[in-house]
Amino acid sequence: MKPVLTITLNPALDKTVTVEDFVLGGLNRIKEWRMDAGGKGINVAKVLKNFSVDVTAWGLCAGRQGNVLTDTLTSLGIPNWFVQAKGETRTNLKVYVEQTQETTELNEPGFTVDDEVLSQFLDRFRTDIHQVSLVVLGGSLPKGIPSDFYKTLIQIANEAGVRTVLDADGEPFVHGIEAVPYAIKPNIHELESFFGESFRTDEEIIDAARRLIVKGIAYVAVSLGGEGSILVTEMEAIRAKPAPITPLSTVGAGDSMVAALIYCMLHGMSLEEAARWSSAAGTVTALKPGTQVCTLAEVEEKLGSVNIWSIPKTTNSN
Repeated sequence: MKPVLTITLNPALDKTVTVEDFVLGGLNRIKEWRMDAGGKGINVAKVLKNFSVDVTAWGLCAGRQGNVLTDTLTSLGIPNWFVQAKGETRTNLKVYVEQTQETTELNEPGFTVDDEVLSQFLDRFRTDIHQVSLVVLGGSLPKGIPSDFYKTLIQIANEAGVRTVLDADGEPFVHGIEAVPYAIKPNIHELESFFGESFRTDEEIIDAARRLIVKGIAYVAVSLGGEGSILVTEMEAIRAKPAPITPLSTVGAGDSMVAALIYCMLHGMSLEEAARWSSAAGTVTALKPGTQVCTLAEVEEKLGSVNIWSIPKTTNSN
């Protein structure tokens, strides 16, 4: 089978620090810390690697920290190719407070990309797209990249007959949908922002998802945080709700859902199985500090704790 390709255009070194309590405007002593290679596509690649899926990570990076990032991927056994831009790869700081069990994120904007870097990336993408089975596009775009760049990549992949999975927000998400990716994974806030509406019930969320499906998108996976997720196709809608947990870090949980969904697609699993696997994967990752991700054995162990039920198609749905 051809490898899965993940693309991370604005990667980061995720530094996670743990403090007992947080005093605003005062001294806070760090109890422990860790550094991980981060970014949506990279997190997906790490999970797929743990699931023994052939995966390659591409993207852009910059500076000495960019070298640390690619060296880390290599050490994890993930083949990678990142075009070097000018500047420095960002560091994203995650502060986990033990007393409140909350994580606060401070994300840097990242480097700026020029036309030469963008052309180099696009040229290889066009040349090598036929060598992969599926492309994952995720995360924010650094300065210098047009907001419709994911749309461009999806169009190239579609012309080559290669499926794409989009996990982004804001304008990159809006433009990306115009190119009709195979699957998307918005969280509930991103879905509401896209439509300019609030959704109070599962049925309203499913109806919104099907408004995207009629455009040609095959799968819409909506993550609902601790409440689980809803996976929707033209004919089915499956609700998944994991057992309650106290998360150590939600960073990477959504990316783990994407990776598990891809794993199920590649193995021809049913929509119900995909909903169970993706929900379990997100839960396991949320139980880990920093941007550590789930393993296959951990997810398999959690499958039984996920409640699954089908939501019938209503007459109001398209």
